[in-house]
Formats: sequence, structure tokens, C-alpha cells
Amino acid sequence: MQTTSKNNSNSTSASVLMINAQGIMLSVLGHDYFLSYNRIPWMQDAPIRSVLNVQMSGPEAIEWPDLDVDLEIDSLRHPERYPLVIKRNALDCVGV
Repeated sequence: MQTTSKNNSNSTSASVLMINAQGIMLSVLGHDYFLSYNRIPWMQDAPIRSVLNVQMSGPEAIEWPDLDVDLEIDSLRHPERYPLVIKRNALDCVGV
């Protein structure tokens, strides 16, 4: 599925090119990106219809409104700058 921002320019579109057992291939702003489920585990069990419903969320982000997921385009270009970190709060450590 492809969605385009209000100016209908191909350079402002986002679409899912492929979904397989390892992840999702996206086309965003004329560039292709592979998102591994290791990086985005919350999308692995998402309904295909919801994954296909990707759209631009401003000039520097994409979103999956059905899944309440937003990603900055820079995180697609430079995933090493956006490590997945789980921050635990003090209540998570009670009894340890």
C-alpha cells in the first residue's frame, strides 16, 4: 500500500514493498529500507492489513496508525544511532 502526502509528490511517499518472516521492506522518500523484526519486534505479529497501512507523518517521520507506531526517517537511515534500550523503573526491581 502506498500513501502520499498532500502535495502528491512521489518523493514524499511511504509504502510497504515486502513482508517476510525476517521483517518488512519499506520505500520511504524514494529510498528502500529493511526493518528486521529483531529491531521492531512489536510488528512481527501485527495483522498484514495494519502493516500495509503506513503513511507519512510529517516530513521526517512515518507512522502505522492502526498499530500506534511512529518512526523517524533518520532511524531508518541510521539505525545505529537509535539503539533499542529498555529502561527499567524502580518498581521493576522490587524484591531483587
